[in-house]
Amino acid sequence: MAATIKDIAKAAGVSPATVSRVLANKEGFFGAQTAVRVREAARQLGYRKNTAATELVTQRSHDLAVIVNATQTNFANQIIEGIQATAFPADLNVIILYAGDADEERQRRALTTVIERSVRGILLLSVNLAPANLALLRSTEIPYTFLSIAMQAPQTPAITSDDWQVGYQATQYLLQRGHRRIGLAAVDHQITGQLRLAGYRQALTEAGVQPVAAWFQAGDYSYAAGQQAMQAYGDQPAVTAVLAGSDMAAIGVMNQARTLGLLVPADLSVMAIDGTELCDIVQPTLTSLTQSFYDMGVAGVRRLLADQSTPPRETTAIRVVERESVIAPRAHRSDI
Repeated sequence: MAATIKDIAKAAGVSPATVSRVLANKEGFFGAQTAVRVREAARQLGYRKNTAATELVTQRSHDLAVIVNATQTNFANQIIEGIQATAFPADLNVIILYAGDADEERQRRALTTVIERSVRGILLLSVNLAPANLALLRSTEIPYTFLSIAMQAPQTPAITSDDWQVGYQATQYLLQRGHRRIGLAAVDHQITGQLRLAGYRQALTEAGVQPVAAWFQAGDYSYAAGQQAMQAYGDQPAVTAVLAGSDMAAIGVMNQARTLGLLVPADLSVMAIDGTELCDIVQPTLTSLTQSFYDMGVAGVRRLLADQSTPPRETTAIRVVERESVIAPRAHRSDI
């Protein structure tokens, strides 16, 4: 069994109260020799402070839990950087757990691990919780906020981009560059994908373009989903541009296009949603609809630390960043 304060007190020949004061680094209640004796006894007995018990007494945890979607995209890095940069000055420790986005059991295990520990709050990064797990989260009364995903329930706390505008503004940009046959690839059928698809369709409709079902290729935002979408478009694609659901998916589209003998952007323009550092290190560099992921992380921690009530939904800025992967469609293509 783990050593207790009483065990240390017995070994050091002092009272449990004195042991508590020494281990809490309080001054003026004991002599230097007593402190040395207590700490040596604690070391020999292998004593570890029970952080959870201390936090139950103080009612103020120093741990912040971050649950991350396990799908292999890279935008979470920037969110976590924002979380860390804001949590550290507030004397908060950041605990990161991974949960499958579509795996209800893995979600439940991650939540249970957090709930059983005394935490200050929970941030969920693009995790679409199953209804039972969302009910479990709400029952804990632990403050929480979703980042980079807006759950269906309007009162669920969330900080995200306006995903309708993400789809709308990115599609508008491609239309302005002269494209009329625009694919949307590797976005899911959940709330984020639904909103982006709706914005995409609205932009096309306003431009007098009737969306074609084959232009939309669903996926989980991963590199593999981008590859699969491009395989579906084929080596004679009906589209002249593809808007990919993430940077990873866009790279999957580009690499698969190259395998099919297509050149980006000469034969096919590709635009990414996210705008992480990947856009600058691939060739050609990726034009993107860039999201403010770092700001999401900062805002998430600030929301959990705030004593005053805040609106349940916040949105962060988006912008188009032009790079090399989008040009006007070739003049001989039939869609112009």
